[in-house]
Amino acid sequence: MLGLNPLLIPCFLACWVRLVAGEKLPNILLILTDDQDVELRGMFPMEDTVKLLGLAGALFHNAFTPTPVCCPARASLLSGMYAHNHGTRNNSVNGGCYGTHWRRVLEPRALPAILQQRGYNTFYAGKYMNEYKGQEVPWGWNEFHGLHGNSRYYNYTLRENDDNIDYMGTYLTDLLNNRTADFLRRATQQVESEERQPFFAMVAPPAAHQPFTPAPRHAGLFSKTKAVRTPSFNKPKEDKHWLVRSSRLLSNETINTIDSYFRMRWETLLAVDEMVANLVAVLNESQSLDDTYIVYTSDNGYHVGQFAQPFDKRQPYETDIRIPLLIRGPGIAPKTHIDTAVSLVDLAPTILAWANVSTPAYMDGQSFNELLSTATDGVSLGAFPRSLLIEYWGEGNANTYNPECPWSELDGLAQCTLEADCHCQDAWNNTYACIRTIRYRDHRIYCEFRDHENFLEAYDLQVDPHQLTNIAYDLLPIERALYSLRLKNLTQCYGHSCFV
Repeated sequence: MLGLNPLLIPCFLACWVRLVAGEKLPNILLILTDDQDVELRGMFPMEDTVKLLGLAGALFHNAFTPTPVCCPARASLLSGMYAHNHGTRNNSVNGGCYGTHWRRVLEPRALPAILQQRGYNTFYAGKYMNEYKGQEVPWGWNEFHGLHGNSRYYNYTLRENDDNIDYMGTYLTDLLNNRTADFLRRATQQVESEERQPFFAMVAPPAAHQPFTPAPRHAGLFSKTKAVRTPSFNKPKEDKHWLVRSSRLLSNETINTIDSYFRMRWETLLAVDEMVANLVAVLNESQSLDDTYIVYTSDNGYHVGQFAQPFDKRQPYETDIRIPLLIRGPGIAPKTHIDTAVSLVDLAPTILAWANVSTPAYMDGQSFNELLSTATDGVSLGAFPRSLLIEYWGEGNANTYNPECPWSELDGLAQCTLEADCHCQDAWNNTYACIRTIRYRDHRIYCEFRDHENFLEAYDLQVDPHQLTNIAYDLLPIERALYSLRLKNLTQCYGHSCFV
């Protein structure tokens, strides 16, 4: 078992509400998928998940990632901080992914460490951080089954508490299903006892990340499905920032690849849907379901062919930044629909609220627990005014150069592959910050790029949901200046100053 850094305990205790004698804290189960969109019907394969979590609890219709790439998004979820504060800016060690600052400074005061100190029995299974290599169990976890590196479905290594264990032919999602179910059974054996220890369990399956490998029982089940042909599908646009603007029409071969990947992504999610159903059943059998909050979400979205960009994330469009969020649990009325904008940075404060812990001052997110507790059966909660920050730091250097593609090593491009017909998905200056605003009849995004053009993009999503027309340069100068000022404040915010 890993304890909390003693030097940090006084800091935490000042933030906490005292434990009342006999207080019964809820259990918490957090399920985090990888690269699962909602804009392109990414929840279609999740029939049981929608029924057992969304329709039995709350469906969020405006949930967003703060950074549309895996490691920074996961760091934000665990820390409750935006990337400009936690310092994990991309998926590399140099970019802060499981780097020294994260391990020594932030991890000891992240969500699992706080809950562990609160008395929770903590459990982790699945992908942790892209650069996690399993030399130690991270802070805050009583039981840990963490994947080495990025998502895989076969031939992987798990850090299983004190040991690294290699697996070859075991489908990872199924293994995570079994490990988590076993933990839930053990953790709920004394459910009737007043001495029952609450648990915080987090499971992070690889789906629907590359290499898009479905379980054998699911392979081919969507064989007749094609990628969603949105109005932006295979449509290069001249009004985008230079990386997207440089896209050319996708070949038929690349479109066939996109369709294949789209099908396989859906098929990988079927095993996740089975996992959700199984874990709900285990909690129900142990009479713990009514005492457990269950959260289902993803680290970021994904695009497939939009604006002639083949398949990836890393762009400030709804396909990449909008994520699923479904929550059921004590006090949450069934069939609740919530339109207010929320971010992954809000999850840690919300979960801490369930554990009767005040939000630490260093967290940038804010709890949305009040939204959940005030809803009634079948009610749709309108969008309370909220603005969120979306930020990304582009990658591209000599190490990301692909000699198989017709680009120079000096171009600073990344994610250029033959399977994508050498369409590059990232670059050294694909760096931007956006303010995503949702208010009554006002859904907008305004973005500033730190590139050689200082390019701007803005969209009125109320009338242009597919972001086909960039209106940034049509805004009145005063309106553009106000957006820019609000965005500057957000990119420099810390803690409560991020609440806008």
